[in-house]
Amino acid sequence: MIDIKLIRTNPELVKENIKKKFQDEKIELVDKVIELDKKFRETKLECDNLRNMRNVKSKEIGGLMKNGQKEEAEKVKAEVAEIGKKLAEMEQLEIQTEADIREIMLVIPNIIDESVPIGKDDSENVEVERFGEPAVPDFEVPYHVDIMERVNGIDLDSARKTSGNGFYYLCGDIAQLQSCILSYARDFMIDKGFTYYIPPFMIRGDVVTGVMSFAEMEGMMYKIEGEDLYLIGTSEHSMIGKFIDTIVPEAELPKTLTSYSPCFRKEVGAHGIEERGVYRIHQFEKQEMIVVCKPEESMDWFHKLYSYTVEFFRTLDIPVRTLECCSGDLADLKVKSIDVEAWSPRQKKYFEVGSCSNLGDAQARRLGIRVKDADGNKYFAHTLNNTVVAPPRMLIAFLENNLNEDGSIRIPEALRYYMRKDVIKVPENK
Repeated sequence: MIDIKLIRTNPELVKENIKKKFQDEKIELVDKVIELDKKFRETKLECDNLRNMRNVKSKEIGGLMKNGQKEEAEKVKAEVAEIGKKLAEMEQLEIQTEADIREIMLVIPNIIDESVPIGKDDSENVEVERFGEPAVPDFEVPYHVDIMERVNGIDLDSARKTSGNGFYYLCGDIAQLQSCILSYARDFMIDKGFTYYIPPFMIRGDVVTGVMSFAEMEGMMYKIEGEDLYLIGTSEHSMIGKFIDTIVPEAELPKTLTSYSPCFRKEVGAHGIEERGVYRIHQFEKQEMIVVCKPEESMDWFHKLYSYTVEFFRTLDIPVRTLECCSGDLADLKVKSIDVEAWSPRQKKYFEVGSCSNLGDAQARRLGIRVKDADGNKYFAHTLNNTVVAPPRMLIAFLENNLNEDGSIRIPEALRYYMRKDVIKVPENK
């Protein structure tokens, strides 16, 4: 959510930003907010005047009663009652107008950074840099489920019976591999100075609307029937929500946190849940990184965060590239975003395995996350989030890039401490 002062002082900038995001249907909302804001301020002024008038009249009653002027006092009492009635109506109008403004403001997209490339959708995202040599082995790389099945590592048939498509049982070495990757990711981030968290896996509705746009929420979140609770789609939701309605001393910034959680997603409007794959699923696990910082430091943290993901993947011998999201591909709260994509030897192309986002003060405004400096001045914090690793999608890249011709899977050195082996072998009966 942007600062309403920006709409008051520079509505054309806000409209131009909407155009850059190819959401022209929202341009009229800027004028609507200006109109409602004028009404709100006029109503608020009238409420203040009525309260002042009521106070003056109330004091007048006391003086009249003291002087024995009961008849005149009763007339003033009647005036005070009328003022009170009018004030109640105007206060209700003030509350409703403020709510109407907030509802619209939640839909108007955040101001994107000047460096963001302009484009309509993800087909116009821009490659930034590649890390590692994308190689294709001499032998054929099977589909990732076939790789897992060959080492008895996945059971999709049973999951379809218990839960439907979009779910899976990981088992044996592959289940261990996923847990080890997450443990390594946890320790990797702790070594970077981040504080480890395991957050709540359900959050209230006011936190949901504070961390994401309504359109994202509808397409992602599972709601708990009969309760004001949602299953998280990523631990960023509950980790940023942790700071709701707080004032953080500036000296305590930046807050650098890394969190583990299961994640639950509807995947509505996505490319469809795969019948056999684990690329797009309803349930997965993820290690996330979150930063709450001063505005002037957020871009530096943005570059640090996605560089950590690149470094993590490279320690597992997976080639990656960074891809900057264009204006039309940015979610409404984001100022700037970069995806990290891993190399797929089977498909001979890169695919997304993580996303790093700078949200400016948008989430902080929605959730009331403020910072107090040494002089007592308060301002809104900046928030950022980034994926460290999200198995099992990351497993696809891991398996394809570490597959041996005989079907065994090489364990990179960084992971051997956790796996207690240097290779996952194919069972003899396979």
